[in-house]
Amino acid sequence: MGAALSRAAQWTAAGSGTGTLETTSLNESVLNEIIKFLEDVCTTHPQEAAFIFREPLEWETELSCSVFGEETVQSEAKGKDGQPVLLRTASTVRVRSFDQLSHLLQNAMEKKSKEAQACLEANRDPIVKILGPEYGTVEGEDLSMLHLLDKVKKDDDPETETIRRIILLLHQLDLQLLNSSLKHISQDIRLNPAAVNNEVNLLKNFSGKGEDTVLESLEYTSDYMFSNGCRAPPWRQAHGEICYLVIKPHDTDPLYITCSTAGVFLNGGKDDIDYERKSDVYKDIVTFLRERSPKFVENMAKQAAKKDTEEGRSNTVSRKAKKKASGTSSQSVRKKQSSKWYGLLIFLPSFFFYFYFPYLHKTGRFEDISESSSETEEDEEQPIRRQEGNTDLPSEYWGIQKLAKYLKGGNPTATVIALCSMRDFNLAQETCQLAIRDVGCLEVLINLLDTEEIKCQIGSLKILKEISQNTLIRHAIADLGGLEIMVKILDSPDKDLKCLAAETIANVARFKEARRTVRQHGGIKRLVGLLGCNSVGSSSLTSYQAKDTEMARCGALALWSCSKSTKNKEAIRKAGGIPLLAKWLKCSHANILTPVAGTLQECASEPSYRLAIRTEGMIENLVKNLSSEHEELQMHCANAIFKCAEDKETRDLVRQHGGLAPLSVLLGNSENKQLLAAVTGAIWKCAISRENVSKFRECKAVEALVGLLTDQPEEVLVNTVGALGECCQEPINRTTIRKCGGIPTLVKLLTGTDQALLVNVTKAVGACAAERENMTIIDRLDGVRLLWSLLKNPNPDVQASAAWAICPCIENAKDAGEMVRSFVGGLELIVNLLKSKNKEVLASVCAAITNIAKDEENLAVITDHGVVPLLSKLANTNNDKLRRHLAEAISNCCMWGSNRVTFGETKAVAPLVRYLKSNDPSVHRATAQALYQLSEDPNNCITMHENGVVKLLLAMVGSTDETLQEAAAGCIANIRRLALATEKAKYG
Repeated sequence: MGAALSRAAQWTAAGSGTGTLETTSLNESVLNEIIKFLEDVCTTHPQEAAFIFREPLEWETELSCSVFGEETVQSEAKGKDGQPVLLRTASTVRVRSFDQLSHLLQNAMEKKSKEAQACLEANRDPIVKILGPEYGTVEGEDLSMLHLLDKVKKDDDPETETIRRIILLLHQLDLQLLNSSLKHISQDIRLNPAAVNNEVNLLKNFSGKGEDTVLESLEYTSDYMFSNGCRAPPWRQAHGEICYLVIKPHDTDPLYITCSTAGVFLNGGKDDIDYERKSDVYKDIVTFLRERSPKFVENMAKQAAKKDTEEGRSNTVSRKAKKKASGTSSQSVRKKQSSKWYGLLIFLPSFFFYFYFPYLHKTGRFEDISESSSETEEDEEQPIRRQEGNTDLPSEYWGIQKLAKYLKGGNPTATVIALCSMRDFNLAQETCQLAIRDVGCLEVLINLLDTEEIKCQIGSLKILKEISQNTLIRHAIADLGGLEIMVKILDSPDKDLKCLAAETIANVARFKEARRTVRQHGGIKRLVGLLGCNSVGSSSLTSYQAKDTEMARCGALALWSCSKSTKNKEAIRKAGGIPLLAKWLKCSHANILTPVAGTLQECASEPSYRLAIRTEGMIENLVKNLSSEHEELQMHCANAIFKCAEDKETRDLVRQHGGLAPLSVLLGNSENKQLLAAVTGAIWKCAISRENVSKFRECKAVEALVGLLTDQPEEVLVNTVGALGECCQEPINRTTIRKCGGIPTLVKLLTGTDQALLVNVTKAVGACAAERENMTIIDRLDGVRLLWSLLKNPNPDVQASAAWAICPCIENAKDAGEMVRSFVGGLELIVNLLKSKNKEVLASVCAAITNIAKDEENLAVITDHGVVPLLSKLANTNNDKLRRHLAEAISNCCMWGSNRVTFGETKAVAPLVRYLKSNDPSVHRATAQALYQLSEDPNNCITMHENGVVKLLLAMVGSTDETLQEAAAGCIANIRRLALATEKAKYG
């Protein structure tokens, strides 16, 4: 229940007090461990079990009253404040001791796991509630429980001693949860892109023409790699597929295989990929090939024997190498020479552990995986690459090893000379990068940063800056404490030194732990400080100003890397970074504009930054840079606009500063997919405003967007279709899409699997269906059936968007009633969606039912499927959008049989009367119409009158909305007629 839970459990959302536990076997195991812990505490530690919590653990229970015997239950035991230790009121439970919590869970029987889950979800920091806020863990502290012992007062108070024992018990639970979680995770290893990539590279080293090679060839079917390391198309990645390979063994026909997270298997591909599995699933490629190719097994054995022979010869090689490079042992030479083949032999155990536990801290603790929702770890997904070619080490390796001894044992002058000599090597080459690490130079370079010799520091940083482009080097620098020293260097008076430190931080801080380290050691504030010079806007710079500008550039680069963390974004804002970024956005130098815009587009995901970007006048400069000659700068500016244009004020500013035309022009750059994704995203969000749609029409943006509906990456398609959906606000654009041939392409996209794309394409198709000519094409292409099938999609956003799209399709179809009836099971499906918990789904389905109910036959069918009681059940809602469409659906459903009576019997009338108190005129109109229909039944009139409907409707009889006016008057007339009839019957 302590720090271990937050690390071991898998949450669907991060953040204090929010998020739900995923339904996984690991979480089930964690919950069972906690329940058992509570039972053991009650049995063996009664004093600790009876300890009264500082605050109660409170949650919404799923247990029925039958478990407790009555609605409100409280325990006989009470705390010092007189409050019961256990209190249950309605659906809420409050518990203040371990023994009462354990007793409650035992009574829950088979639901004990669910109750424990609900308790933990509602109390994300239980230690604070149990022991008090002084025992909370703050950022930067050790996550273990033992540090809490230091907070316990040093006295002989019995309660203090009890707290000590509780902390020790929780510490034992902490360790137990971590151990069992690690064991559980290690048994659930799955393939990932990095694992596949590494195995392919290893096998390629031993493939080619020749009798002794293990394979003739091994190739990917696609050269394009997505940012997550996968080569499979996005709609297949949704099925866990990573890539597809064509393998040519020496003794069989070519093998077409699929690598997925579940394992490796044969697919049916030859000329085209057939994704269907044609074989058993194997844990890796080597295991698969062992089953398929005897020659592969034979040549593997030959290579192993050859390796043993080479190891014998390598003793002689190592002795010669010793003369060339002192200090190198024959053992290390043998290790390097045979590393490629030996890596293949021991591939599975070592490789899988390295790649499947990237979230393990170097001390063995789990990392905080909730650092940021926007964080990317694409650099960590890159495989460990080995040297290509023969197994002999290149000359650069020995040259760097020679220099190592001068770095390690020389005086300052010799050290500087050695650093300069090391820079003569090609440090961009991976061989040199890894050689520096392997011969122990990396530790020396980092130690040199902690000296007072500026020349040594500068020389070391120049090398670290180059080699930190390598993923492994980045991690090694962080593990050796290099980031902490570089952050300190940012306080140095030497500007060159600060620039180098910031640039190196920019390279290293590309993974989560490094970004956290920079923040926790005060690096964000120092990096923001590098932006605080006054050289902005100068066309000709003095040498002093040029250094200031370079310092700001390096600081912006480091902030850009760090800004991928939500906490770092907040730290940049608190450090005063926003006005400084705004200042530099006005300069004319692309080399500093790019990292500044890159930082802003990362930070623009936060509402506070979007507001600041608008109020600091940055939109004008972002728009201005859309016309830059530098595509990367254009991309970051478009991305910033994409994120900021969620707000109407920003959309207006983009238009006022002339940003819509350059965005439209950039649609013509179809080669740069990243730029295209950013531009289409910006157009999508800007098009939410009707005024912007008109401008886009003038710029011929709609025609360009239709041209981007084919042969584009998923990200571009999502944004393009989203933009078209918004542009359809203007009827003329719906016609343009049809004339450009966009309708068939949009309908085809309804068969996709990407959820974001489906949400947007359903909206676009629905908007197009508002034109009868478009609807004819959609119907002919079976588009309405495809929309209806999307109601089965598990994603509520897709369900809602599909239901909204169905509404105009029914309104504008030639024979809507017959079309709807032709969908087998379609009416039952849409009625059942009224059981959804999602308000948007419910509103959209009510809107669809409103249209369906206009056909008498279909209304009869949905009545048989129980639409009336389901609609009535929704009546007690405060959501005005749902109220409006629900009232419209009830109004139309009254037109069949005894539905009016049934609505009254199922208690739908009284809640509808309350809708008239809403502030939304559209709710008044729909409600008045529904009440008018319901008032045809006498019992409903009585219910309305008792709930004060007459006074509310009288105020609406004078409305300028004729529909509302007539419905209100009609309802009052029906109530009045009933009253007169009753009076007449009573008094004759």
